[in-house]
Amino acid sequence: MSHSVTSSGVPITLTINGHRHELRVDPWVTLLDLLREQLQFTGTKKGCDQGQCGACTVLIGGRRINSCLVLAVARDGSDIITIEGLSEGGELHPLQTAFVEHDAFQCGYCTPGQICSAAGLLREGHAHTRADIREQMSGNLCRCGAYTNIADAIEDVLQQRTKREAAE
Repeated sequence: MSHSVTSSGVPITLTINGHRHELRVDPWVTLLDLLREQLQFTGTKKGCDQGQCGACTVLIGGRRINSCLVLAVARDGSDIITIEGLSEGGELHPLQTAFVEHDAFQCGYCTPGQICSAAGLLREGHAHTRADIREQMSGNLCRCGAYTNIADAIEDVLQQRTKREAAE
């Protein structure tokens, strides 16, 4: 039985996918459990629950975070983006489109974390080559082994961005 959101918990405010949530949360509840169990953002997956697989990756202030390792109360005031919040105006995020086009998923369980991590990677601006992409994505595991297609999808979006910036 989960007691994440309680009348006696610690008050916190989170902005999740552009919507403000004022909550009272038990101090031991992870951000992952709050997102999935209480707020129904079930796109964020619980994999290892130890920060080693990346299935729970979300963006906090634009940075990649394993939400299973973060207490919800520690992120009070944070701006959080989950996989559900990446699309804009009913249009898929370019990474979501590229994952579909490059068949960058098999079972799909790791896909939300992979896409959120890739979005953070692109925002950070450290990946310029395929080798950079593979290194920067090494914290996200895919049990099905779709790594080549995942790298293809991210590389495609990176190349599109580079072309667009060069044209401007």
